[in-house]
Order: sequence, then C-alpha cells, then structure tokens
Amino acid sequence: MSTYRIEARPETPTAGITETITMTEFGKVIDRVPEIVGWLAERGTHPAGPPFFRYHVIDMATHLVVECGFPVPDDAVLASAGDVTVSTIPAGRYVTTVFHGHPDGLMGATAALLEWADAEGLTFDRHDTDAGDAWAGRFEHYFSDPAEQPDMAEWDTELAFKLAD
Repeated sequence: MSTYRIEARPETPTAGITETITMTEFGKVIDRVPEIVGWLAERGTHPAGPPFFRYHVIDMATHLVVECGFPVPDDAVLASAGDVTVSTIPAGRYVTTVFHGHPDGLMGATAALLEWADAEGLTFDRHDTDAGDAWAGRFEHYFSDPAEQPDMAEWDTELAFKLAD
C-alpha cells in the first residue's frame, strides 16, 4: 500500500527539453538527459537535484507532451537556448508518493494516486484542452542513479502532482 502526502513546495527553477511523443517513444526524451547536463556545465552550473519528467499534456491515445529536466541552483543565471528551456516547477500544494520498482509499474502507481486523490475529494491543477489533459504540475522525480543502481526493479521514483489552489 502506498503512502500519499500533501505537501507545500516552493517554486523551483529548472532547465529541460520538451518533446511530443507517443507512449512507446520515451527513449527520445530519456536520451536527452546528457545533453541537458552538458548544457548546464557549459554555463558553469549543474543539476540541483534528480532528473524529472514533467507531463505538460496527456492524450494517452495519441501523444504526450513531456519535458525531461533538472532543478537548477536558485542563483544560476540561465536563459533558454537551443532546445533547452529554462522554466520553473510551480509553487503550490502537491500530492506525493514514492514508488519503489521498475518504471514499468509507474502507470499503476499513477492510477492508484489519482484514485486515492479522487476518494479524498482533491482537485488537481489541470484542465481539458483540444490537445489533451493539460497539467500545471505533474512530475516523476527519478531518485535512483542508474550508474549506482543498475537494477531498475530497485529504483525509487517520486510522483508529485500539483493540486488546484
């Protein structure tokens, strides 16, 4: 059984690359992680936390608009360039849980989080668009470093979904 928490989080600066993909094309986003790290290094800074996937728009039948990125230090002076966009994780209240296991299990963990929130009467900061389900803040934070833990079944991934104000 998962443990769900509601916690207030501050606005956090980020740098990332956004791609429009299908469910089978996550590699297009994952493969850009080293590019983001290199982009930050070229600008004299570094990731200030684990990598994340941010789901901007979800239409499971056709496409996802997904950002792969990193939080960056508060004092980093960065401007979007090339494919890398400087943005923020919005401040607010988030429902969070940590999933332990292979990323293939994240769909089930996400469904359970959404079901729990619905049963609790919580409303997410999201809206329907012609392009799909648009979210103000729907994140997967990857706490496990594949170089240190190559067994994906042992990975820890935090789900953090922003609640409506």
